[in-house]
Amino acid sequence: MADLLLPEDSAPMPYLESGAPQPLGASLGSHGVNFSVFSAHARRIELCLFDPSGRETARLELPSRTGDIWHGLLPAAFGGAGTLYGYRVHGPFQPAEGHRFNPAKLLVDPCALALEGGLTWHPALRGSEPGNDWIADETDSAPYVPKSRVVDTAFDWSGVRAPSVPWRDTILYELHVKGFTQRHPGIPEHLRGKYLGLAHPVAIDYLRKLGITTVELMPVQSFVSEQFLVEKGLANYWGYNPLGWFAPDARYALVDPVVEFKTMVRALHDAGLEVVLDVVFNHTAEGNENGPTLSLRGFDNSTYYRLFPHNRAHYKNFTGCGNTVSFDHASVRGLVLDCLRYWTDEMRVDGFRFDLAPVVGRDASGFSRNAPFFSALRSDPVLAYVKLIAEPWDVGPGGYQLGHFPAGWSEWNDRYRDTMRAFWRGDRPLIGAFAERFAGSSDLFRDHGRKPTASINLVTSHDGFTLHDLVSYNERHNAANLENGADGHNHNLSWNCGVEGPTDDPGVLTLRSRQVRNLLATLFLSQGVPMLLAGDEIGQSQSGNNNVYCQDNGLAWLDWTLLERNADLLQFVRQLTDLRRSRLWLRRDTFLKGTRRAAASRDIAWMHPAGREMTAQDWNDDSLRCLALQMSGVVDSRVGTEADLLAVFNADAAPTNILLPQAAHGSGWQVVLDTSRTDKEPAPRVLRCNELLRLEPRSTLLLESRVLTA
Repeated sequence: MADLLLPEDSAPMPYLESGAPQPLGASLGSHGVNFSVFSAHARRIELCLFDPSGRETARLELPSRTGDIWHGLLPAAFGGAGTLYGYRVHGPFQPAEGHRFNPAKLLVDPCALALEGGLTWHPALRGSEPGNDWIADETDSAPYVPKSRVVDTAFDWSGVRAPSVPWRDTILYELHVKGFTQRHPGIPEHLRGKYLGLAHPVAIDYLRKLGITTVELMPVQSFVSEQFLVEKGLANYWGYNPLGWFAPDARYALVDPVVEFKTMVRALHDAGLEVVLDVVFNHTAEGNENGPTLSLRGFDNSTYYRLFPHNRAHYKNFTGCGNTVSFDHASVRGLVLDCLRYWTDEMRVDGFRFDLAPVVGRDASGFSRNAPFFSALRSDPVLAYVKLIAEPWDVGPGGYQLGHFPAGWSEWNDRYRDTMRAFWRGDRPLIGAFAERFAGSSDLFRDHGRKPTASINLVTSHDGFTLHDLVSYNERHNAANLENGADGHNHNLSWNCGVEGPTDDPGVLTLRSRQVRNLLATLFLSQGVPMLLAGDEIGQSQSGNNNVYCQDNGLAWLDWTLLERNADLLQFVRQLTDLRRSRLWLRRDTFLKGTRRAAASRDIAWMHPAGREMTAQDWNDDSLRCLALQMSGVVDSRVGTEADLLAVFNADAAPTNILLPQAAHGSGWQVVLDTSRTDKEPAPRVLRCNELLRLEPRSTLLLESRVLTA
């Protein structure tokens, strides 16, 4: 153990009073700082205090225990905002029984609101001796572990309120705080890569003009880079390796991550933009039995993690990251709920996207939509109405749970993603699948009172190709990750349009541009909630790398020089967000039924290119790659007039003739959007009902009914 730096003889010795068991963590009050932590199996817990240099100055045993909560109050004379601390927990070191207590290892407070300093990979981090998992290692890890910091949570929100965007109006924009801001020329250099960079007026103005409503931030909970990456000279860029669930990561701050994160949220809210966090509660940075002892493992390993029942020295790995957090235990569920409440109440975020979300709904028998965690969320007055998004799969048994989350949840819909990619690539037969996904995936989400907004529609995300690369590469090109090109998805449903990677061929470039527009148009015209990957609107490329999780460099950061080069694409996306915002038909919160609303119209009808409604035989026509969707408008004094819409999708490599159907409200059709044209071409055409229209190969049309004069 390191020698303690004791106070001078004249200085009083710090001590702890009894304190209170709630709330967990380090809570600043008028009388001092209350420290409270959970452990069901510990025998003794010590609070360790540190000076700014990282030197341990005091070690104080928590004096009180209430149930499984250990607590103590550090009087104000000895600590306040900015106090650095950690814990040493005494208890049995019996890996086969699931216990890995080791007081030589300094532990990060699971509820720390801020962390000071980084993690240094060193053999001292491991709880057991090298090569012998049954003997505790007695080397002090304190010099290599971040210190928890006491935070004053006071902040002036200046009366700014959350936008509270309804699900039906939501347009998600997935971005990485650093990747979005690091190379933006309009953001001051010292703010690039930071929370305050995203709060800068230039960034906010861009987001507002883009037309999105909600930014979905990739992980900002404090995380660490895995040892194998550090040894290769790489880093964890995405952030899916958490160490502190409550603490915003200091990488993205200049001085104070808590204050600067709140400043960012306030600025985004003031601009009418919501903030959703991508949260990682399924695993931690401690890995498997060979990993470091940093926090939860040292506090109560057998409670926090899923272990094999017959040899509790080993971890169940339903995440692919070495360990799996156990939501069987009420204490674990309570910790996560406390964390969500903190981010909602104190940091004022608007929702959460849960990475590998089936983990939170698992108990000993497997996944259930009636799992205790889900019930607790529904009954919590703070969390009942925040946006909840699931990544509905993990790698454990029964891990694919798309469509099985409870009412109130939305889910990343990978079937939507794969169907739309395959349809526009030209795969067949996909007409029926395309229609189902486009119309909101009622086969997945209609039950249990759910709505089309339960489907988060995406064609790209951080995990995989960018949209530019999706139409430019058949194969992944991940050599930069130093894993022999074997990492990342192999089943991408991508198509390079004839040439792998960069090309000067004008025909290939034109086709790629049209495919990008087709996928974007499909995304924004579909029922459900669209999610756009940051950079897709300006043609961002990762040079064919579909797994840039370890590329904290220009390969992953947005290239803002594309703004000028791809201005027409950006304008096209802005047109799509405006269309969605201005047409109620494109953002319904009830499923389309195809019911007849008037003698001559249905609320929705799928149309064959010949101008008739699709028949059972048509749906089974393997050669058909073109279809249309007609949504009849309404004339209602309460909501105004909504014109008919006709969306036509031609994934065929050849042109197709389509007979324009009769409109319920109007005698003709005006072309609102055409992916075969650019904004530099003439104004949209006006056509008559029952007119034969030539549809260009691989193109999308959106038409709106008009009353035409003779």
